[in-house]
Amino acid sequence: MAEKRPKMPRPAALADLLAEIFQGKPVGKRLNEGKIWLIWETAVGAQIATQAKPAGFRDGVLTVAVASAPWMQQLSYLKKKIITELNKRLGEELVKDIFLRAGSREESVPQPTALRKKARPLSSEEKEKIAEYSSAIADSELRGAFASLVARHKADREE
Repeated sequence: MAEKRPKMPRPAALADLLAEIFQGKPVGKRLNEGKIWLIWETAVGAQIATQAKPAGFRDGVLTVAVASAPWMQQLSYLKKKIITELNKRLGEELVKDIFLRAGSREESVPQPTALRKKARPLSSEEKEKIAEYSSAIADSELRGAFASLVARHKADREE
């Protein structure tokens, strides 16, 4: 009989697993860049976070949508401090500069319902492939989660 694996104290977060898997790869860098949105409020404080939100990130430049001109001016004075705090919380120097643009706080964070389109039904061939891919996973709970994730990914893509 095969040995049972020791019980985990708690399930590992998917984000942590993905970060470990993709570490050192381009997609790993993109995952780390995405953390900017998660740490924004704690890095800048609640008062600034109510007036400004990250809107994009490209080549080390963080674009921030700011609610009003007075706040844009104030944040322009705080750029270096914000960059330092973000990079400290990210654990690496990702943010090199901040570009401030006029915009509302709400438009900077995409709403999940607006991004999600209607999933298409999977073909029987796709279902068989997913079953084939996931059959190598011994743990039934993990196998089911993996198959569900791949199925959702395929259903969201137009092929």
